[in-house]
Amino acid sequence: MSAQIILEHLFMVLVAGFFSILIGIPLGIISYQRPGPGKVILKAVDVLQTIPALALLGIIMVFAGAGKTTVIIGITLYSLLPIVQNTCIGLQQVDDGVKDAARGMGMSRSGRLFRVELPLAFPTMFTGIRIAIVNAIGTAVFAAYVGGGGIGGILNQAIRNKDMGTLMKGTASLMIIAVILDLSMGLYEKHVKKSHGNTRQMVTAAVVLGIAVLIMIPIGMKGNSGTNEIVLYDGNYSETQIMHRMVKYLVEDQTDYTVTIKDQMTQVNNFKCMVGNDPSCDMMISYDGTILTTFMHQDTSDVPSGTTMWKYVDDYSRKHYDSQLIGKLGFDNTYAIAVTKEVADKYNLKKVSDLQRVAPQLTFGAESEFFSREGSMKYEPFVKFYGLNFKNTVSVDTSLKYNAIENGSFQVTEVYATDGLNKKAGLVTLEDDRHFFPDYYGTFFVRNDTLKRFPELKKVLRELNGQISNEDMVNMTYQVDVEGKSVDTVARNFLIKKGLISK
Repeated sequence: MSAQIILEHLFMVLVAGFFSILIGIPLGIISYQRPGPGKVILKAVDVLQTIPALALLGIIMVFAGAGKTTVIIGITLYSLLPIVQNTCIGLQQVDDGVKDAARGMGMSRSGRLFRVELPLAFPTMFTGIRIAIVNAIGTAVFAAYVGGGGIGGILNQAIRNKDMGTLMKGTASLMIIAVILDLSMGLYEKHVKKSHGNTRQMVTAAVVLGIAVLIMIPIGMKGNSGTNEIVLYDGNYSETQIMHRMVKYLVEDQTDYTVTIKDQMTQVNNFKCMVGNDPSCDMMISYDGTILTTFMHQDTSDVPSGTTMWKYVDDYSRKHYDSQLIGKLGFDNTYAIAVTKEVADKYNLKKVSDLQRVAPQLTFGAESEFFSREGSMKYEPFVKFYGLNFKNTVSVDTSLKYNAIENGSFQVTEVYATDGLNKKAGLVTLEDDRHFFPDYYGTFFVRNDTLKRFPELKKVLRELNGQISNEDMVNMTYQVDVEGKSVDTVARNFLIKKGLISK
């Protein structure tokens, strides 16, 4: 885990903290001065806390796009409650006698607020700021789901691969950041309370935070793309990460183009960021089956007779998304249904249809995406097609799926055919004997304007057509997820082995 990732995480926390103070303190003042609207404000910031972090970030991403901006807005909104509440409470606790004395000296309302009430309320206000910033350190972990970067992506990958070393390093980094910030603010808070607050202390705290934000801006903005760069988002699976590294090494080896790989993002969010009104990336690795069922919301039955699914998806993409597919890479990462070896041996399971007689005794588990309605190749259509009635279903985070099935939380799951963790977990893949799942051939999904800006790109990408078999991909993901090799090393070694780049 690099220092850059830790600093990116700290950048999002501090910038969000700055804006939450900028917004929260005025709202707290309004809540104090105008009790009627104040009740509405306090209720609103309270309700914001009840929205799940991922849901809030997803909503914001629709309007602000993927990246750190979405994360900063989300953390800012999450941090408002303690700041608004403590500002209002701190002002309410100022002694009435002090207020009367200030009024008797002829001070205006604003003069009393800024010269008397706020300085006296500042110790309580600072407690709210301290709570908000420390809590933001944990909330920023969710940045990994919306392309914001930070430590969250490292933790997700470590959990998925059962990499305790990296998991402990990531967790320790979060704890150290939290402890350092909490101790520093705690010491300052203690000093403020001893002196009962004053205007100088308020200004000092604001200046220190402002300087910290200014120092962090170059770090947070690092990696932002320029006009001459091909931009991709990193995936949340090793397969996506490997393929995007191949693009970077191959393109940079054979052209003078620069390829920038930004923070992690799911396939669905990556697609939205690529074909939206204000696209933030140029291309991605995807699959013809994913584009058909998840992005186009169609089914294999919608593919015209005599036309391959790949050709149909390519034509549709050119017409509706101003994008196109660049060849077939060779591997077919279709969905597959897998069971533990113990269950396969006990019930003599070979095909998916064999599950009909034993499904009522088994639990089916998968990531939440498979249980969603985003696309037709999901759980409900699958069990209806095969006539399966499982005893129970369990939805788990993607990074926890393999751990859960190895621990016995469920016995049947959905997997990707080229995932190296299938091999590690010793899962038995059942034959899709009724052919429910379509092919999911790996392909590059590229915007047309990108191909115009980089005329050599298509030719370079086509050099990978047919070069990667299912076995190749299983071996590469196994090397990353199980053997702990870096995606950069695995991708580069494969390209060298194929003679596509020089050593």
